[in-house]
Amino acid sequence: MNRNEFARRRRQLMRMMGKGGIAILPAGQVRLRNRDVAYGFRQDSDFYYLTGFAEPDAVAALIPGRDQGEYILFCRERDPDKEIWDGARAGPEGAVSAYGADDAFPISDIDDILPGLLEKCDRVYHTMGMQPEFDSRLMGWVNELRGRARSGVQTPQEFIALDHLLHDMRLYKSRAEIGALRRAARIAAVAHKRAMRACRPGMMEYEVEAEFMHEFRRHGTDTSYHPIVGGGRNSCVLHYNDNNARLNDGDLLLIDAGCEYDYYASDITRTFPVNGRFTNEQRAIYDIVLEAQHAAIDKARAGNHWNEPHDAAVRAITRGLKRVKLLEGSLPKLIREGAHTRFFMHRTGHWIGMDVHDVGDYKVGDEWRVLEPGMVMTVEPGIYIPPGSKGVAKKWWSIGVRIEDDVLVTRGDPEVLSRDVPKDPDSIERLMQAA
Repeated sequence: MNRNEFARRRRQLMRMMGKGGIAILPAGQVRLRNRDVAYGFRQDSDFYYLTGFAEPDAVAALIPGRDQGEYILFCRERDPDKEIWDGARAGPEGAVSAYGADDAFPISDIDDILPGLLEKCDRVYHTMGMQPEFDSRLMGWVNELRGRARSGVQTPQEFIALDHLLHDMRLYKSRAEIGALRRAARIAAVAHKRAMRACRPGMMEYEVEAEFMHEFRRHGTDTSYHPIVGGGRNSCVLHYNDNNARLNDGDLLLIDAGCEYDYYASDITRTFPVNGRFTNEQRAIYDIVLEAQHAAIDKARAGNHWNEPHDAAVRAITRGLKRVKLLEGSLPKLIREGAHTRFFMHRTGHWIGMDVHDVGDYKVGDEWRVLEPGMVMTVEPGIYIPPGSKGVAKKWWSIGVRIEDDVLVTRGDPEVLSRDVPKDPDSIERLMQAA
């Protein structure tokens, strides 16, 4: 993203806020993995969305209509000694020259400066609860002003949830954002195909996971979430992440893995046979899930509501399970009673963007949200039959199938951003057998 993209977002948010408001956003925090070893820092999505500033220990303030500058950034000062250890810092000067702040101050001066910015505002836009320690500091600044009210100090009278405005903005992806999402999907697609080619009976799940890590890092990206690499019975564990079992001849392997490119995520799932050939039972379940996914993607159109893809997937899966006699009864009754939930117990998708499970309401009031161009969602139906399933023939046990793609809602047909990963079962078999 370039500076103009971040500036456009700030302008849009401040137009919605109006004069008299101030938005305050703290940066993400460095978190310890153990003792004095930190996890790799990743900036808070809301903060980065508006600033493009990737350092910790920072606070942004947006003040529409302020004559001396509407965008204020508090950040760490330059420190040659610390930069030798931890890398370069922008400093207040860099915050202005490189990141477009109208003014910038050392983060150490925030207690002296921010209360004066609050004093001139009557509405504070802030997301409470994400960083309780910062929430307490913010309330302390406001209470300090209230304590001086008798001397004529103006006090903000209203707190407004910033995420109500900001997350609605993030739901509609710009051309630049869609470009980043496409890139993340293409890189992940290469990794998924690499894993299909590499997979052999006798490998460990983590060896297949390593193929993803290599491909992601080779393209300068990282995982957007911990990959799920589950073979056999592990394919039936929805959030399996041990990734340490041996892959057996005759098993299916379910891989749910994506990468993050320029802060935008991909989220793709494919299921394929460890030995390169589906059994009849595996193919029967796979075909049902694929049919359901096609039906759901076809409903990811502008003008339809959020739940229509899920409804389409439920109909297809229920019909398919009835066809293979894993469900019995009339189709309307089975759908009405939710009989599918024994084998398909999750939703068909979620928003995706800067966060894998991205922000944005799924309902407006009591009604499902209507899909509009620029929204991006996953479509991921599945069927899971764990071993020991009561009343289910053993031939179906340990078959877990999920097929997931990232889908852009357009003015016409849905665009499958992750279309480069094969999902037709014959195409998967050809790819694996040619390796």
